[in-house]
Amino acid sequence: MDAIALNQANLERLPANVAVPAYARGALVDSIVHIGVGGFFRAHQAVYLDDLLALPGNEQWGYCGVGLLPHDAAMRDAMRKQDGLYTVVERSAAGDTARIIGCIGEYLYAPDEPQAVLEKLADPGTRIVALTITEGGYYVNQGTGEFDAQHPDIVHELAHPQAPRCSFGYLAAALALRHRRGLAPFTVMSCDNLQNNGDVTRKMLLAFVALRDVELARWLATHGSFPNSMVDRITPATTDEHRALVRDSFGIVDAWPVVCEPFRQWVIEDEFPQGRPAWEKVGAQMTHDVLPYEKMKLRLLNASHQALCYIGMQLGYTFAHEAMLDPGIRALVRRMMDDEVTPLLGAVEGINLASYKDTLIERFSNPAVRDQLARIGTEGSARIPKFVLPSVREALAQGGAIKLLAFTVACWFRYLEGHDEQGREMPLNDPYAVRLRALALQGGADASPLLSLRELFGDLSDTPAFTQAVGQALASLYGLGARAALERVLA
Repeated sequence: MDAIALNQANLERLPANVAVPAYARGALVDSIVHIGVGGFFRAHQAVYLDDLLALPGNEQWGYCGVGLLPHDAAMRDAMRKQDGLYTVVERSAAGDTARIIGCIGEYLYAPDEPQAVLEKLADPGTRIVALTITEGGYYVNQGTGEFDAQHPDIVHELAHPQAPRCSFGYLAAALALRHRRGLAPFTVMSCDNLQNNGDVTRKMLLAFVALRDVELARWLATHGSFPNSMVDRITPATTDEHRALVRDSFGIVDAWPVVCEPFRQWVIEDEFPQGRPAWEKVGAQMTHDVLPYEKMKLRLLNASHQALCYIGMQLGYTFAHEAMLDPGIRALVRRMMDDEVTPLLGAVEGINLASYKDTLIERFSNPAVRDQLARIGTEGSARIPKFVLPSVREALAQGGAIKLLAFTVACWFRYLEGHDEQGREMPLNDPYAVRLRALALQGGADASPLLSLRELFGDLSDTPAFTQAVGQALASLYGLGARAALERVLA
């Protein structure tokens, strides 16, 4: 039997083992605009809304997706050809399950239709604008925690306020339109892996808007809402292997499916003056204090991802589950969580930390997900400062251990050189790639050139306990090799 092309007309023809939207898609109101329609959003927030739409009375909530970047053109083509539909495959040791997600009613591609994007954002019916723009998309100077007004994107936006290109430019321009039209601001909801992501979004966006229009910034500060949230689901980048899986196992031709683990979690600060979906009906946790959950997840899951990916690539592994089969890497992850991070965490309501860490080890080791180490290692210049360095600072302040945290930073430095010990390329995907690679090559086994990046390390650049620990670990990686260096740090 030939595979069936995924679109609205073919939904009823799909195999019986593939769940399809249990609601009238034509009745949905696209009241949430989501900027950054990548794999994680489509495997996480969109799945929650799809579940909610299956319950009666929620048709006022639907998604309009927005792509801002040139490479989003491929997503635009796939989503439009498929009427906004796509396949989510959950992979576990028990097998694969597939479902079709239908909550995205429209997809706008900003480079070709900037005015349409602005008008959608400014539309009175748009109540929430959600973001998955990566950790580096908030223009934070990692050394100071302040807004990076010198970033090339921001320099462009300030020079061309009517021709936005980045997320902040579009948000500011649309909010200005709403202000002039007498409309309330939409709720801005970050769904990226940042501690206090809503607070960070508020601080950075207000700083940017104030450089454009002080009165607009005052209005937004008074009337705007920026709820914090914690998001979690391991979602590898879509590959041709995934497209073949959907075609061969489920009989569907899907240009951009998404594959993920079964686990998902969403904790949301309940601050939505313009209204919100009843996410709590489908498993999300609404709260007034997201911070303990965010801190737990970022310090344990995301920092551990950093720990396993850079040493894993140096040892020749491609996928997370392969790295976790390595006893040394597994010990590195577990001991870093237990000995250096857990002592910094307070109690988290409803969470048993020991069980949570056991679950993380199990999730990292899931062979069905095939999460790419190269994906986990992208944008280290944003992720190391957000996931690893906060624990370093707290541990130093409390007199705690940082040996394994510092080793993780050193493994990132070694990875920046570009090749493993067998000469195989380790791809570097980072907005500061050119500068980082140059400093890594300049320093080699000497960590000081990279440690001098105050915009990443701030006061840690002048903290001997940290710089010496990183320096010794990096010298060991270069002098002994990755395997022996790993064994030494665990000894």
